[in-house]
Amino acid sequence: MALSDADVQKQIKHMMAFIEQEANEKAEEIDAKAEEEFNIEKGRLVQQQRLKIMEYYEKREKQVELQKKIQSSNMLNQARLKVLKVREDHVRNVLDEARKRLGEVTSDHAKYQEVLNTLILQGLYQLFETNVLVRCRAQDRSIVENCLSDVSGRYKEAVGKEVILKIDTENPLPADATGGVELYAHRGRIRINNTLEARLELIAMQLIPEIRTALFGRNVNRKFTD
Repeated sequence: MALSDADVQKQIKHMMAFIEQEANEKAEEIDAKAEEEFNIEKGRLVQQQRLKIMEYYEKREKQVELQKKIQSSNMLNQARLKVLKVREDHVRNVLDEARKRLGEVTSDHAKYQEVLNTLILQGLYQLFETNVLVRCRAQDRSIVENCLSDVSGRYKEAVGKEVILKIDTENPLPADATGGVELYAHRGRIRINNTLEARLELIAMQLIPEIRTALFGRNVNRKFTD
């Protein structure tokens, strides 16, 4: 049975509508898949950037924390150094005060002569020489001269050896020195410093730990005290 032109046109329109519908459905399917892939990729990129940002800020936070620790440590060390300096200044002031009071010994001639006797005799024991030059302050020369005979006798009695003592009148100790003597042998190549300042420094070096403890208490961080 032959189709009329109207039937042919109708079938063609029907086929065209079917094809168009298929194309629209396919296009919608492609759009939906593209949007899904886009959302997945967008989510992946967002997550990737979020992780990078988190890593960056975690790194920055660690850097800031480290800087804070370093700064805190530096400030603590500076504070400790300041405390130590104040303490050392205080100890030095105590020693300076002791030095001033030590100078008062020379005002009592009898006591000072006894001190000079002891200082000269100790120096002789250290030198153990026959000829010794004694250096003192110009203002102490007469007191030292009065000591020499007694000291040489005590030295001979103790060691059984003669000693010739002579005062160095050309090179006295400074007038502003606290006092005491220096002993020389072998033309000045050997020296014993028994000035009051030297003796104080020697004693101070031994007593500074005890002075610190007396002033500031025992250091709990220190295991040994010698």
